[in-house]
Amino acid sequence: MPWLLDRPLDPNAEGQLERFVGELAERLDDASSDRNVTVRETLAPLLYGRPFHLLEAQAPMAAFGLDPRNVTFEAEYYAATDPERFARVKPLLWLWKSLDATPLGQSVASGVAVRRMLAERIFARAGRNLKIFQNVEVSVGYNIEAGDDVVIHRDVFIDDIGGVELHDGASLSDYANVYSHTHDILEQPDVTLKRTVIGRDVRVAYHATVLAGTVLSDDSMLGALALATHDLEPHVVGLGIPAKPRVWKERSNDPRFASLRVDARRRPSPSAVRANPDFRDADDDRESGTGADRDDDGARADRDGRPAGAHGHGS
Repeated sequence: MPWLLDRPLDPNAEGQLERFVGELAERLDDASSDRNVTVRETLAPLLYGRPFHLLEAQAPMAAFGLDPRNVTFEAEYYAATDPERFARVKPLLWLWKSLDATPLGQSVASGVAVRRMLAERIFARAGRNLKIFQNVEVSVGYNIEAGDDVVIHRDVFIDDIGGVELHDGASLSDYANVYSHTHDILEQPDVTLKRTVIGRDVRVAYHATVLAGTVLSDDSMLGALALATHDLEPHVVGLGIPAKPRVWKERSNDPRFASLRVDARRRPSPSAVRANPDFRDADDDRESGTGADRDDDGARADRDGRPAGAHGHGS
């Protein structure tokens, strides 16, 4: 029998949910309306049981916190964030985050339906049957490409400032972290963006971390608590810190993998972009023989070639 069973809502409840999601989507897509206003007017009755104008009169600061124009996200402080693109998705991200704190957001049936609708308007691509569970965080959202049947479990963090691809059937388990930017260990403001690629049917297990620029090939797996600092080849299970190939899946006669879409062995390495303009001239200095160099892992090295550090990750 299948592991996941179909658990439909009562038909009346299902109809009510479909109407709510559909009407909300229409309001968010209405070019003549302000998404910030739509979000605050949606949240007020869900969180406080009253229309926004009454909440504003009775509890001004509660109303203040519902308007996306009155809040800031961490990504807004990044030099690499595109202000115009982020302004379009910011109200949707605030609605997503705020709804997760409600019973509507915590329920699988309603929460997944609302987040799927929002992802279709935030992500660069949101494929069929996308499932996103509660308390998922993204940095900017607009640099995520998610294929069909992708599953993102609860409390996952996706740093997509440098771009993240989630190919068909990819699964990110609870508390997984996926990064697409690095910090230089000596100069923290020196940030490099690298696209991170999670291939078809890849599983990233509980509490695992994928560092920027890593390619996890089709049908590979990153084990629980593992740290992916290098690419994984197809059908490989990577375990440990740093993750190393420990198990190879037998797929020689499996027609599902007769062809591969993501194969790190044949895929060009993701290009690295220096995100902070204050440090872009350092590339020219290294090419001319001045300044510090980097080893193959991106670490800075002093003039006699000894490693002096490595890229840090996170904000």
